[in-house]
Amino acid sequence: MCSKVYAVGVGMTEFVKPNSSRDYPEFALEAVERALVDAGITYDVIEQAVCGYVYGDSACGQRVLYQAGMTGLPVHNINNHGATGGTALHLAHRLVQAGSHVVLALGFEKMTPGALPATAYPDRTYPADIHIKKMLKIVKLENAPMAAQCFGNAAKEHMEKYGTTETQFAKIAVKNHRNGSANPYALNKNVYTLQEILDSKRIFGPLTKLQCCANCDGAAAVVLMSEQAVAKHNLASKAVEIAGIALATDTSAVFSDTTRLRIAGYDMTALAADQVYKKTGVSPSEVDVVELHDCFSSNELITYEALGLCEEGKGGAFVDAGLNTYGGQVVVNPSGGLLAKGNPIGATGLAQCAELVWQLRGEAGARQVPNARIGLQHNLGLGGAVVVAIYRKSFDNKKKIAGEDGKIRAKI
Repeated sequence: MCSKVYAVGVGMTEFVKPNSSRDYPEFALEAVERALVDAGITYDVIEQAVCGYVYGDSACGQRVLYQAGMTGLPVHNINNHGATGGTALHLAHRLVQAGSHVVLALGFEKMTPGALPATAYPDRTYPADIHIKKMLKIVKLENAPMAAQCFGNAAKEHMEKYGTTETQFAKIAVKNHRNGSANPYALNKNVYTLQEILDSKRIFGPLTKLQCCANCDGAAAVVLMSEQAVAKHNLASKAVEIAGIALATDTSAVFSDTTRLRIAGYDMTALAADQVYKKTGVSPSEVDVVELHDCFSSNELITYEALGLCEEGKGGAFVDAGLNTYGGQVVVNPSGGLLAKGNPIGATGLAQCAELVWQLRGEAGARQVPNARIGLQHNLGLGGAVVVAIYRKSFDNKKKIAGEDGKIRAKI
């Protein structure tokens, strides 16, 4: 049986416009220091570190962490496109399960303004070229950012197939911007009306500017511990269990079928979700709070279905009924999601983790989901990769944790 893994310390920076603030070594260190303070430990306690970023040279992780201390610990650098932060968390989780007791996961990004560049390396094959070629066998290339076309074409297919409307996609943006207004770390803290969302600049298909996430600079970090380490450091009151986490990639159906939904990651999301539901014994109906990869409003709606939060084709009705927010079935993106918070790619998955930890501890302030007990994380990258994780605060107050010497140290 795999050992349990707990998040005991989280920290993040405010997400800011690209190149409007500091360089990555400074703001990434800030996230690390905040996570260490939250956990009440010093850097020398960390046994291994996993660092995620997309835009940067090799060994950026070392450049950040050497400022915190030079203890000789292993540093793993991760790049997995939009799922980079979640992938760093996944590897850190595995390292704890494999025997390490205290592991740091860090994600950061320093980006450029505007739409994501097609590639940072135009002299070589773009990894997602096969996805784009597949999409172009189904639809025509248009003059719009490629990511917007991938997710926007999935939205158009959903509209054609299930009657989903532009207004239903826009309602998600209204919700997330409203939630983001209460998040001190969010890039965009403005609140918008439905009409303002619909009237903002058209980017592609049903997607307007305020339904597309923005590039930004920022960092987030998480300290993970084994059960023994939680007891040793007396952190039971802060510990949130990451009960299950799955990393999945595309299935062959992406290229053998003609659906645009699969190109946008529907299948791999459903695959990863199924794995964590089976591992944890948690059903979609039991989830209280979700941090979901809403790079575009359409992806949030489509992902409701892939995660099993509602039936296939019923995402629009799920939105209209208000089942995706406070007072409904589940609160999705109380942080404001990528739409409001921004998307510093390497940091995004770990910022999701931080929000879920705060929610399950009851520390989310004005964003707090009442009686939140179970959280779900969804972090996606085209090309493709997706991480889905289930979080839970231990519910049995009588459960005791024993240290390495067998003595009772704490209760969860």
